[in-house]
Amino acid sequence: DLTGGVIPESIFEYSIGRYDEDRRGLYNTDIFEGKRFIHIGIDIGGPIGTECHAFTDCEISHFGYNPAAGDYGNVIITKHVIAKTTFWALYGHLDSSSIDNISIGQDVKAGELIGRFGNTHENGGWEPHLHFQLSLVEPSTHDLPGVVSSEDREQALLDYPDPRLVLGPLY
Repeated sequence: DLTGGVIPESIFEYSIGRYDEDRRGLYNTDIFEGKRFIHIGIDIGGPIGTECHAFTDCEISHFGYNPAAGDYGNVIITKHVIAKTTFWALYGHLDSSSIDNISIGQDVKAGELIGRFGNTHENGGWEPHLHFQLSLVEPSTHDLPGVVSSEDREQALLDYPDPRLVLGPLY
């Protein structure tokens, strides 16, 4: 059992994991250091292969594979400029083919396919879903902290704004 937490069965094909949600007891692998449980993105659960599209014009900033249990697996980070504000968007838990044939600096048009939900064996051990996160801090690698400690929560909410700013009112 990857997480140790119990995720209830659902009759729905898609699900939402909330931003700034206290998920105590869900993150039990080493990368969470036993103290990180505040979720700083939005999770959209759905079938393997569900498509993820760019919400606006952007460019590929970073991409790669985070292999640790509980981590993102395949991830793409895009760079955006809207109203003179530069920010980044992380798409995590993707299918491995999502990072094939892309390059840093590559332009992506609004609505263009970014990637697809990955399977458990390649997405950090999670059920298929997209972890979507915004960042006002330029990433140095293909990784951002998607879960923070309660001590780091206040700063994280400033650095990583609510993804509903671009996704709309999902809940």
